[in-house]
Amino acid sequence: MTALVIAEHDGATVKAATLHVVTAALACASGDVHVLVAGESAAEAAGSVARIAGVARVIAADGPSLADNLAENLGAQILAMAQGYSHILFAASAHGKNVAPRVAAKLDVAQVSEITQVIAPDIFERPIYAGNVIATVQSSDAIKVITVRTSSFVAAAASGGSAEVQHVEGVSGTTRTTFVGREESKSERPELTAAQVIVAGGRGLGSAGHFMDVLAPLADTLHAGLGASLAAVEEGFAPNDWQVGQSGKIVAPQLYIACGISGAVQHLAGIRDAKVIVAINSDEEAPIFALADYGLVADLFIAVPELVAALEAAGKR
Repeated sequence: MTALVIAEHDGATVKAATLHVVTAALACASGDVHVLVAGESAAEAAGSVARIAGVARVIAADGPSLADNLAENLGAQILAMAQGYSHILFAASAHGKNVAPRVAAKLDVAQVSEITQVIAPDIFERPIYAGNVIATVQSSDAIKVITVRTSSFVAAAASGGSAEVQHVEGVSGTTRTTFVGREESKSERPELTAAQVIVAGGRGLGSAGHFMDVLAPLADTLHAGLGASLAAVEEGFAPNDWQVGQSGKIVAPQLYIACGISGAVQHLAGIRDAKVIVAINSDEEAPIFALADYGLVADLFIAVPELVAALEAAGKR
């Protein structure tokens, strides 16, 4: 039983999510774990994957059709090699969720989504009902297509491995879909799914200006990522890629500070794996206090600046 992990990369570096998926694959497979690095001129990324502990083989598929990670072409590449594997695993990221359903449909198998634990090679745990229930599911499909909630698996070591790299020619373009362009938001702050500390705001901030004026100094002091609730994003206080929750990003930082977030079910589903949750809210009945490790019932416009001042004073000692 050999498992295939679909790597996420930018051509040169491998995204951290892939390391977590490798760990899940090792739990699934009684045999080797292979990793597919698909792209154009992605030899550097393939070399990085070869050093991941636990990886037996890296398959570097190179071709112009794979340059822009179009789901149709990447799916065709995976399907061309799928019959040799018992498990095909993706991160439950925007990229993985874009490709995995296509692969599962083409293979005529049921996708197992967002697993959080591997009990046996064919038995998995996954959250349902916004994380309020954990379902145990068994798949009898010969090839299991799986997306992995990366926050539930420790990352495999990025070094120490010495996998062989097998170079194959990428599939030819198989779709009328063409890549037109990409607009990316760039920030010096940590990416939310990899951040160790996250400061997040909700509708209680009142405006985009207040959101940045109040939360940015705290995030800067803690070298934290900035997140937002669905309500804050819908109000235009923060960009969409900052959204944390069931319909946003699932995070697992060491510290999550929620400011002015009431704690809707869909938001709580995205932060359950945080090690420590701190909530600051003026409403003592806010649902987030039920999940928080530490709660402060206070006006965030007073409490957050005071917290920043205290942290800065402590740092100067």
